[in-house]
Amino acid sequence: MNWTKSMRTTVTEKLTWDNLLPSEQPIYVSSLVYSFGVFTLSSLVFTIMSGVIMAAYGPTWYQYSAAGAFFRSVHFWSVQAFFFFMTMHLVGQFFMGSWREGRAMTWVLGALSFGVSVITAFTGYLSRGDFFAQWNQVQSKDAFNGAGLDGFLNILNNGQVYGLHIAVLPLILIVLVGWHMVAVRAKGVVPPYQAAHVQKKEGEKR
Repeated sequence: MNWTKSMRTTVTEKLTWDNLLPSEQPIYVSSLVYSFGVFTLSSLVFTIMSGVIMAAYGPTWYQYSAAGAFFRSVHFWSVQAFFFFMTMHLVGQFFMGSWREGRAMTWVLGALSFGVSVITAFTGYLSRGDFFAQWNQVQSKDAFNGAGLDGFLNILNNGQVYGLHIAVLPLILIVLVGWHMVAVRAKGVVPPYQAAHVQKKEGEKR
C-alpha cells in the first residue's frame, strides 16, 4: 500500500461527514465550558477580518480617519475577547484533561496556538505607531539583546515586525487553529470525567 492510498484511507475513516458536521452532540456539550472554544474562534474571525481591512488601507487610514479608528477599535477589542475566551478555554480543558483518550495531539495544537497568539499580539502592540509602541520596542530590544535573539529579529525594524504581524504569524496561527479544529472533529469533544467513567462501565457491561 503506497503512502497516498494509506493517507486517503485514514482521512476517509477518521474525517467522516458525521464527524466534521455532526447533527447531534452529547448532552454535556451544552455546558458553558464547551462554548469557550467557539467564542475563541468567533473572536479570531473578527480579529482577522478587521486586521485585513486595516492592512488594506494602511496605517495612515486607521490612525487619522473616523472609519479607520472604528476598525482599529474593533480589532483591539476582538483581540481582548480572543485572549479572554482562549484563556478560559485553555484552563477549562486543562482541568477536564482534554488530552485523554488519544487526544494528546489536539491538546498540543491548542497549546501551540496559544503561544503563537501571544507572539502575534506582541508584534501587533509594537506596530501601533504611538509612544506606547515605541517604548515597548526599546524595552523589548534590550530584552532580545540580553537573550541573544537580536540576530533573528530586529524589534526596532518596523517593517520586519509589521510583516510578521500581518502575514507570517497569522498564517501560522490559522493553520494551527484549523488543524486543531480538524483534530477535535476527528476525535470528538472530550467527555467529563464522570461521563467517561459511565461510558466505560456501560461498555464493559455490553
